[in-house]
Amino acid sequence: MKRVLVAEDEASIREFIVINLQRSGYDVTEAADGAQALSEFESSGGDFDVAVLDIMMPEVDGLEVCKRLREESRDIGIIILTAKTQEMDKVTGLLMGADDYVTKPFSPSELMARVDAVYRRVAISREHADEAPTDSILTSGEFTLNLRNRTLSKNGKPIELTQVEFQIMEYFFMKQGAALTRADILTKAWGNEYYKKYTVGEEKIVDVNIRRLRMKVEDVPSEPKHLITVWGVGYKWVS
Repeated sequence: MKRVLVAEDEASIREFIVINLQRSGYDVTEAADGAQALSEFESSGGDFDVAVLDIMMPEVDGLEVCKRLREESRDIGIIILTAKTQEMDKVTGLLMGADDYVTKPFSPSELMARVDAVYRRVAISREHADEAPTDSILTSGEFTLNLRNRTLSKNGKPIELTQVEFQIMEYFFMKQGAALTRADILTKAWGNEYYKKYTVGEEKIVDVNIRRLRMKVEDVPSEPKHLITVWGVGYKWVS
């Protein structure tokens, strides 16, 4: 069963989300605030595929919940709900480990497309981990990307990556030295049809993920030597 945790303090919005998720075949657990969301996550043993988190919640806000869930699991897909005026919250949420965001007000079709896309990425990642040959390893200088274990290491030391970060790194490793546009990266990580319909003009998702990756792989993130900006194009990876 596809399990989703929904944390939203406005009952009408929460009911709207839950109904649409259930109609699409998801098993939904509800939380009216951030503290309850964390409690539900803990009591389930972290047995959720996706979490949908409103940012403005009592007790514990959505950003803090996002941070704690990501600390507990690199596999769970996280979507944050924001208002149009909460531009910085989108960036902050992505930096804290969210995979995507939905801006209120949103339609059922947009919500489900984003949840489905995040769930699909989580499911595919788990399938790849089970099916990939034990020798499925990509190397680049001091970095090693293990496709079976879905891990990245630098000089033998593991680097924790979210599923989105891993997919981006896998793409860079397969295209080493090539300049990749933000659209290329979004299409690879989010899927072609999803990108065309919902993420055109949302290239900042890539920029934030690159910023997050630089903090993990670069010795001096402000002076990157591996994740290089190609001005007017996008980014490239060099070993």
